[in-house]
Amino acid sequence: MNALPWTIYLSFAGALLALVAGARSTTAARWIALATVVAAGLVALHAARDFVPGPGVQTLTNIGWISEMGIRYHLAADGISLTLVVLTGLAATAGILFSWNIEERAGEFFALFLTLIGGVYGVFLSADAFVFFVFYEIAIVPKYFLIAKWGSTNREYGAMKLVLYSFGGSALVLAGLLWAYAAGGAHSFALGDLAATAAHLSRGEQHAMFALVFLGFAILAGLFPFHTWAPTGHVAAPTAASMLLAGVVMKLGAYGCLRIAMPLFPAGLAFWQPAIAWLAIAGIIYAGLVALVQEDFKFVIGYSSVSHMGFVLLGLAAANSQAVSGAVLQMFSHGIIAGLLFAVVGRMVYDRTHTRRLEELRRLPLHRAMPFAALTFVLGGLASMGMPGFSGFPAELTILIGTWKTSPLWATFAAAGVLVAAAFTLRVIQVSFFGATDAADSPARTVRSPGDGGSGTHHGFAPITWAERAGAMLLIAATVYIGLKPDVLLNWIGPALQSPAFQAVLKGGGP
Repeated sequence: MNALPWTIYLSFAGALLALVAGARSTTAARWIALATVVAAGLVALHAARDFVPGPGVQTLTNIGWISEMGIRYHLAADGISLTLVVLTGLAATAGILFSWNIEERAGEFFALFLTLIGGVYGVFLSADAFVFFVFYEIAIVPKYFLIAKWGSTNREYGAMKLVLYSFGGSALVLAGLLWAYAAGGAHSFALGDLAATAAHLSRGEQHAMFALVFLGFAILAGLFPFHTWAPTGHVAAPTAASMLLAGVVMKLGAYGCLRIAMPLFPAGLAFWQPAIAWLAIAGIIYAGLVALVQEDFKFVIGYSSVSHMGFVLLGLAAANSQAVSGAVLQMFSHGIIAGLLFAVVGRMVYDRTHTRRLEELRRLPLHRAMPFAALTFVLGGLASMGMPGFSGFPAELTILIGTWKTSPLWATFAAAGVLVAAAFTLRVIQVSFFGATDAADSPARTVRSPGDGGSGTHHGFAPITWAERAGAMLLIAATVYIGLKPDVLLNWIGPALQSPAFQAVLKGGGP
């Protein structure tokens, strides 16, 4: 476990090396980026192998930083943070593999990518609220440049909207934390110290502070009706940035809600719980219905991402151990599945067909021209629908069962979102990959070609590369493995929720 901070340091060091190497060689920048994320991922897996689950966090680093305000560079980990650190390693590795085609200013691209990843690792390992906030901002800033420079549709608008929403949420978080620090007379920003001082605040103050901090984080998690930045940002972003945005950046918001807002202000959670639950349910159903009628392939996945993040927020709102365990499992599951779907749409399909319009894709026999892409998307779609055997099934089932224990009404309405997800997923699979049932339906010229997945035909599209296949197989393996053995993660998450910090806000529901 003590090696986990190296996930941060390796990422930042790799960013610097990629920037320097990229000025001379695009190939060198690529390999440096891949070596960096693989090394950081192996550090995370090594820590996971040796991890002993238990309540409370294990301190990794704790040294003085800004002594006048009691701010310390304090890093720590428990089963929840370890789950998300492992997710980050998988998402980052797949993101680099799906960015193997980047040619323009590749050194800068990979430097920004690795800086973002370093910030994400830092957030998941922070035990000091100020350090948490610093890493949170580091993770957000590179997103603007990745989208504005290497994005596609309305990239500057999408990048600016994402940043404005993100920094607006950050301002709310900072205001709430500073208010709690000043009003409670805290002498440090350690999460434990802030929780102890916040307990002496009035209920009205807790209600207001919780609203600021939770809403600030929940905006980045895609809470309805503040979710509109997410589909726009997804569509504008390059493939790897879309994968990271859905895979780990949105998880930063949910993690902030769970790690900071809920333990610090339990009275605020109790007061706002019904409102959060109904907004989460609205997001699940509304975003799913919007996805059902989209004609842009990437918008379908973008709204799907918002819908599935609604289950995370609902699990947090239900505020019992089972529902919250499911929410953390859903963070991991959605990070893997959404990354896989965006990889297929953005890299495999759009970069070859140069269209995301479903009505145009319908005329292409993509199941024959790109059989590997079709198979990958079908598997990702099934996982997204919550099909047994994939990680989405135990995650959403655990959330719904836990939510039922808090409110059967909430669980009933949320379950409708599962049906909507099945509808828009099946529709987009059929239209995008199987719309043309015969080669004659397509205006593309069919020629013989060796290779493209063993189909024996080619429709003018470049074959799927080794990097794309490797990235897809990594994510598929992860969602299948956790789908078959969810206890691997639940055995980490459950004990972490037994700590005093979480028990103050979680009521019943079982471990």
